[in-house]
Amino acid sequence: MITVEKIASFTIDHDILTPGMYLSRVDGDITTYDFRFVTPNRPPYLPNPVMHTIEHLFATLARNEEGLKERVIYFGPMGCRTGFYFLVRNSCHEEVIAFTRRAMQAIAHWDGVIPGAQLSKECGNYQEHDLQGAREWAAAFEKVLENWMPENLVYPQESKK
Repeated sequence: MITVEKIASFTIDHDILTPGMYLSRVDGDITTYDFRFVTPNRPPYLPNPVMHTIEHLFATLARNEEGLKERVIYFGPMGCRTGFYFLVRNSCHEEVIAFTRRAMQAIAHWDGVIPGAQLSKECGNYQEHDLQGAREWAAAFEKVLENWMPENLVYPQESKK
């Protein structure tokens, strides 16, 4: 039997976690942000086609944002379908929060093609997208972040096990 230590994300009490944007961890100059779209363990969860569309749109917007694009490491979904992780090098919390609001607003109003979802050679599951659903979920998350400030990036106090 292999002995393993519990990873940091499993020490967060998901029973009291609510939708929002959290500072998950800092590893040197890389900051991981936790975008929690839904309350864990309480359906509805993000549908896969919605998550896939948000991933394509947010990642594209982040990698085209002047001043941020060179520092983006990764944006992708959580397996539990409650949100996403966003990894950025040398981040400024205010800047990342402001960009996230703008990106969610852009997704909520997106009326163009989904980047990287037109041809099979662009994406491994290019046909599984839901733009209307992505718009709705992004609009809801934008409202959650409406007054979000750096001091709100902290997980609920009781959440550390």
